[in-house]
Amino acid sequence: MSLYSAWTQIAFGNKNQEVEIAFWKEFCGAEKSFYEYILENYQRVTEGTVKEFAEQLGTSNEFVMGFLDGINDSLVNPLTLEEITEDSLVKLEIDFEKLYYNMHEAKADYLYTLPQWEPILTQEKRKEIEKAQKRSKIVVKEEKIGRNEPCPCGSGKKYKKCCGQ
Repeated sequence: MSLYSAWTQIAFGNKNQEVEIAFWKEFCGAEKSFYEYILENYQRVTEGTVKEFAEQLGTSNEFVMGFLDGINDSLVNPLTLEEITEDSLVKLEIDFEKLYYNMHEAKADYLYTLPQWEPILTQEKRKEIEKAQKRSKIVVKEEKIGRNEPCPCGSGKKYKKCCGQ
């Protein structure tokens, strides 16, 4: 079984609600530690094996895999998660603006409110990204053309006799 399969089985294969809540509470704590580490060391590209990351953070390979699953959309070069083993070299070149945006998308306030963001993105930039994420959720209903209105193509005919056929 691949490390990614093991992660998905652990994360999403539990039917007991109490166990699931305890799991996600534990994982979110580990994830927060991982992000604190990544954000504190933002000036250098972070790389290492899954096993090394797990040892550095005092967590399991599966939790590191869960972190990689969560951050993958924010990487400059996304990883092929299914191929990663504990000895695979993982290079994390992070697009921090995209990461901040994705944290808002996931409603992970325990991550996007970390003080480690301050040297990476200015307060103004963080507000701008937050607004952009909120705007992306607004649905703008396009105005429909009435069948008896003039056709927008400029022919002078009614819409129903022109492009509306």
